[in-house]
Parts: sequence; structure tokens; C-alpha cells
Amino acid sequence: MNHTLTMASLGDGYRALVIGASGALGTAFCELLKQDPRCAGVRALGRHTVPELDLERPETIASAATELAAEAPYQLIVHATGLLHRDRIKPEKSFSAIEPEALQAVFQVNTLGPALVLRHFLPLLEPRGAMAMLSAKVGSIGDNRLGGWYAYRASKAALNMLIKTAAIELARTRPQSRLLSLHPGTVVSGLSQPFRGATNARPADIAAAQLLTLIDQLTPADSGHFFAYDGERLPW
Repeated sequence: MNHTLTMASLGDGYRALVIGASGALGTAFCELLKQDPRCAGVRALGRHTVPELDLERPETIASAATELAAEAPYQLIVHATGLLHRDRIKPEKSFSAIEPEALQAVFQVNTLGPALVLRHFLPLLEPRGAMAMLSAKVGSIGDNRLGGWYAYRASKAALNMLIKTAAIELARTRPQSRLLSLHPGTVVSGLSQPFRGATNARPADIAAAQLLTLIDQLTPADSGHFFAYDGERLPW
């Protein structure tokens, strides 16, 4: 990016936390936030950081939050993780391909782990802060026209329900906060690389800048809603 991104809604000296910091988007979020003159610090969390946060080892989620509580509150928390495919896990083209082990693995990373992130990290969010979790447009039930991708679609739809539900609760105690579900679009990354549409993927730094700009523009009235990177409000 040629210009420095500045987050105007978070105040001078804001502090950010990026969960899933080793992925393509997570790395880009960290770099952009470090360059923001208003940002006083960026804490990166992932499977290879200290403390460690591994969504497939739930105890690390709680322990990382406990360790970071002394630094809290954060004005911005971005959760930038997801699992679509890996060894022995591929998006299902038919219901005949549904496998329990793959379902459990995808839900652990895309839904169950993030549920615990909400539990343990929302208390570390500043009352006027913003927390954004990366979902996916294919998790929209209303937008599903092609079928397939059972585990990924269902896990992201469930994540959206968790975010919506937590935002309702959050609004009662911290009405100035923002909890957002965001669709990043197709990004140049290991997640998108094998699939049709990857040729139209945007570089991670551009996608991250678009998402941070969107977070900055959204207000507490937008909390608990589902947005694409370009600001389009998506159906559940």
C-alpha cells in the first residue's frame, strides 16, 4: 500500500490485537496497523506466538486471554482465521462426501474456537472499541445458490449466529462497542489458492486495508451485522 491507513474511530494511541496473525490476512492486518501513526501497539496471536493461541487446543484460548488481560483493554480486536481445506479435508461437492472427522475439524476452527474467543476476549475489548471476526459470504444461507461446501458453509453460518447473539448481549452493557462479521472476499492465500476464482483474488494487503477501512466506517448501530469488504450488507 502506498498510503498509510489511519483508523480514525479508535482514538489516538489505540491498541490492537490480531488473532490468527500468521495467515496472509493476519500478517497484513499487523503490518498495516503498525504503520498507523495513531496505533500505539499491535499484539499478534497465533499458533506460533507467545502466548500461543491454537483454535484446535481450546485451553490455549483461555490461557492467552488470561495472559493478555494485564495489557487490556484493546480498542481493536481482529479475528482472522479460517479452515476450508488441508490434508484429507476438501470442500464437499455432494452430501455423499460429508465426513464426520472433516466436519469436526472445520467446525473447531471456524465455529467452536471462535466461540471461545468471544467468551475470553470480548471482556478485553474497550467499551467503545471494535471487534471484527472474518466470516465468509458462502456462510450466508440467504445467498446460497450453488450448494456444496457443506462443512465450510455450515461452520460460517454458525459463526454468524454466534456473532449476532454476542452483539445483542454486548449492546446491553457496552452500547458504544462494535462486534462485526466480515466477508473478506477472495484473497491471495493458501485458503483460496486451489479454487476457481483464485485468479481474481486480491493481494492480502489490499484486502486487509479494505476491511480495516470498513471497520473504521461502521458504527455501533452496525454491530451484530454481516458485511462484505466493500461495505455491502449481506443476508444471513
